[in-house]
Amino acid sequence: MKKKETIRRILRTVLSTMLLSALLLSFVSFAFAESTEETETDDAAERILRAQKEIRTKKAGKYGMVPVYGKDLKDGTYDISVDSTSPFFKVRKGSITVESGEITASITIGSTSYLYVYPGTKPEAAAADRSEWISPRISDGRTTFTFKIEALDKEIDCAAFSKARERWYDRKLVFDASTLPEDALLIKLPDYELIEKAISALEVEGAEEWLDDNKYKPAGEGGEPQAVAVDIPDGEYSIDVNLIGGSGRASVSSPTLLIVKDGRAYARLIWSSPYYDYMVIDDTMYKNVITDGGNSQFEIPITVMDDPMSVVADTTSMGDSLEIEYALTFYSDTVGEKGAIPQEAAKKVLVLAAAIIVGGGILNYFVKKKRSA
Repeated sequence: MKKKETIRRILRTVLSTMLLSALLLSFVSFAFAESTEETETDDAAERILRAQKEIRTKKAGKYGMVPVYGKDLKDGTYDISVDSTSPFFKVRKGSITVESGEITASITIGSTSYLYVYPGTKPEAAAADRSEWISPRISDGRTTFTFKIEALDKEIDCAAFSKARERWYDRKLVFDASTLPEDALLIKLPDYELIEKAISALEVEGAEEWLDDNKYKPAGEGGEPQAVAVDIPDGEYSIDVNLIGGSGRASVSSPTLLIVKDGRAYARLIWSSPYYDYMVIDDTMYKNVITDGGNSQFEIPITVMDDPMSVVADTTSMGDSLEIEYALTFYSDTVGEKGAIPQEAAKKVLVLAAAIIVGGGILNYFVKKKRSA
């Protein structure tokens, strides 16, 4: 009897342990499943948020695109590729009709998910009269919208009204002019493939610095802008010059030195600051010729008389290098003698003063010598 009772106790203990283990395992499995489901839900939410962010920040078109307007196109109807910032509003087929400089576009999407589009932003669409909303033409499960656009190769705002959500969504479209037949274009498009290669090249270590160092041609290496021809004998003269641009605090000395060489005009320009290290004219760099710390001076060609001449001047007055656009105007009717330049007049005063000092010293020497005799 005792042996049977002992066996029963052992069996009860084993069964209790197995039941407890099963319950514990079920709880752990349930908790794990709950945790996994929560994690997967969180991951899904994060993926959705990332996708929405990408949609909001995605750009359509190609880097460096230049707008192509109706006046740049021949009249006619053409198929065209259309890029969209939203994967939910992918354009399956696009076409444009050009007439008298105006562009009418048609876009076809592969669903019937949108009831209207509006050529503008979401707030503009919501504020517009309902009659301005563009209804679609539906065929074979596809939706086609037709509306006027300003230009190709430019991001166009296109709000779309979702049938399921009953709300407007911002979209941007780019009608790619490079996909038109060649005879449709009245202008030549930039080489966007070459631009893309150049952008990719910037990823090479040191490429950006190299491009910065080589973006201008150094003066004296050929291909410089041609100085304007003048009907004045070769020599040095004065000429009035006016500077506009920048913050208005900088100035150049006027009149300034006019140098005529081989019948062409050059200027020696003196700035009101010692912090200008180079000037740029037509992609050619001219460096400061003063190295002793005085106000910056440049010898530059005068490319035009009596009209503004565009230049760029680089200043380090703020610490960092900063290129500023200016316009210089040289006035041909003010050409005069070199002595009219303030610096030249100052030189004459110094020479005269030196002569007086030296002359006075010599005279004083002879007076003293006479008295001593």
